[in-house]
Amino acid sequence: MSLWGGRFSQASADEFKQFNDSLRFDYVLAPFDIQASRAWAEALLSAELISSAEQQQLDQALAELAQAVTVDPQLPLQSQAEDIHSWVEGELIKRIGDTAKKLHTGRSRNDLVATDLRLLCKQFTQQLIRENLAAVQALLEFAKRYQTSLLPGYTHLQRAQPIVAGHWAMAYVQMLQRDVSRLRDAGKRMDVCPLGSGALAGTTAAIDRQALAHELGFRQACENSLDGVSDRDFALDLLHIASTGMMHLSRLAEDVIFYCSGESGCFAMSDRISSGSSLMPQKKNPDLFELLRGKTGRVLGHLQALFITLKGLPLAYNKDMQEDKEGLFDALQTYQHCLAMLAFALPELSVNQDHAAQQALLGYSNATELADYMVAQGIPFRDAHHLTGSLVLLAQQAGVALEQLDLAAMQQVCPQLQADVYQVLDSQYGLHKRQALGGTGPSAVKLAIKHAEDWLHAAEAASKHVRQARLADADKICELIAYWAEQGENLPRDKADVLQAIQSFAVAEMNDEVVGCAALYVYTTGLAEIRSLGLFPQAQGKGLGAELVAWLLWKARELGIKRTIVLTRVPEFFGKLNFKLTVKDALPEKVMKDCDICPRKENCDETALEYLLK
Repeated sequence: MSLWGGRFSQASADEFKQFNDSLRFDYVLAPFDIQASRAWAEALLSAELISSAEQQQLDQALAELAQAVTVDPQLPLQSQAEDIHSWVEGELIKRIGDTAKKLHTGRSRNDLVATDLRLLCKQFTQQLIRENLAAVQALLEFAKRYQTSLLPGYTHLQRAQPIVAGHWAMAYVQMLQRDVSRLRDAGKRMDVCPLGSGALAGTTAAIDRQALAHELGFRQACENSLDGVSDRDFALDLLHIASTGMMHLSRLAEDVIFYCSGESGCFAMSDRISSGSSLMPQKKNPDLFELLRGKTGRVLGHLQALFITLKGLPLAYNKDMQEDKEGLFDALQTYQHCLAMLAFALPELSVNQDHAAQQALLGYSNATELADYMVAQGIPFRDAHHLTGSLVLLAQQAGVALEQLDLAAMQQVCPQLQADVYQVLDSQYGLHKRQALGGTGPSAVKLAIKHAEDWLHAAEAASKHVRQARLADADKICELIAYWAEQGENLPRDKADVLQAIQSFAVAEMNDEVVGCAALYVYTTGLAEIRSLGLFPQAQGKGLGAELVAWLLWKARELGIKRTIVLTRVPEFFGKLNFKLTVKDALPEKVMKDCDICPRKENCDETALEYLLK
């Protein structure tokens, strides 16, 4: 069926219909169109535009339709409908007759498709965050496995300095962390509901658009109907993030392809992720990584296509905007699939450690250490740089490594060199000197892995159940605190105190219901304490407590806090989260603030633990 036609005296030509119709690709919006329609029916009831019986009839039919689509996502493709909105309405009319014709009261396909697309993008954003986190986890496992394995580092594709393979992997962890940050930011910006904007000028129905937005899981309703129906910035945001993320995967893939090549041989792929040649029996090709690299251009192309589609469009909706979907859907699915393949492939990738260590020592990669040694002897760096270059040339002419040059020969170039220069030229010397934050030294890499694991635990919590508390959560937080205060596990807190400290709280949710909370209290000395941690009984044993702690530890790190403590009667729980035992005498701020008013002050049975955020 068509949602228009009264002023037309002729049917659409088949050629036009094939060119115009969008069901062949927008059918994937069916679950979101049904979700939006159920919320709209509820809004129409509140506006007294349909009866309670009609709303119930619509809701039941839409729920049945949603179930049918869940069973067969391609069900809409069995029809000749123009688009997904026509299909949904047509199916409702088949099921419940004239009542279905009331559903479109006060709304337009323009605000409906904008809402559907945002709902899909919100879902994709969360999926992409999860896929990125899985890839980060795989990179961290690789980094830990090869934390001290030497690898040649390159600039200009020339051997430069030795690094460790763990440091290489952690560089890509940093990139994917930024991608997750971008996805979160984009998610916040797209969390605005256009439904109720009508075709362009708003709806005449007395709809509570804020309540409608909240019903659909949006933070708020859009504040301008023209912008609401024509905004596709959120799609551009996701395409830009997908393009940047694919660029990161492409760079990683290029590294792997090079390190796996016969010219390098530092990496090896298992047979599970390799392919062969139809002609040359000896070949083992890195097709998986070549495809990661190759699909990047496809995603970047979709970004440019949407930019060009939108750049000349007047307000509000234009049919050109139908072109926002195919490229967007393909780009997001491609990015998601590539992230999943990276997480799958990394455990199948190994470092040929002995060979890689030998390769790392070639190309006079210890020359910088020699120049630094000269600086320590009082030679200005620019002169040391020149003298080291002369020694490299001397070694090249002799066909030996720097450390193989005779001391007397080196002293002819630089008299300040002593016998201890040879320990400086040892491969491990330079590696272990690079211990500053961000360096490739083993202790620096170990610290980077710890930071990334803390971040990952917090990010996983935030992607599942944990979020920053809001004012609307105060009653639930008070209920939780009161519950555990009655059990003797928490000190009671009144609502005014909770409201004043709401920024310090995080909450855990299940099925959109707050079921847990915890707070990060910062003392005047910069020490922080995790307190008021509690879950309702039905939420226990599901990992939510650990998620709350991980989220608060990351918040503490972002605040620049170096030490976080907890006083608890369940030290084994915090021990599993890498908290270490400490003594209460080392916690003067805590003792002065709360212990003096605690009813168990003279018979305290709590254990003090700390987590060092270094």
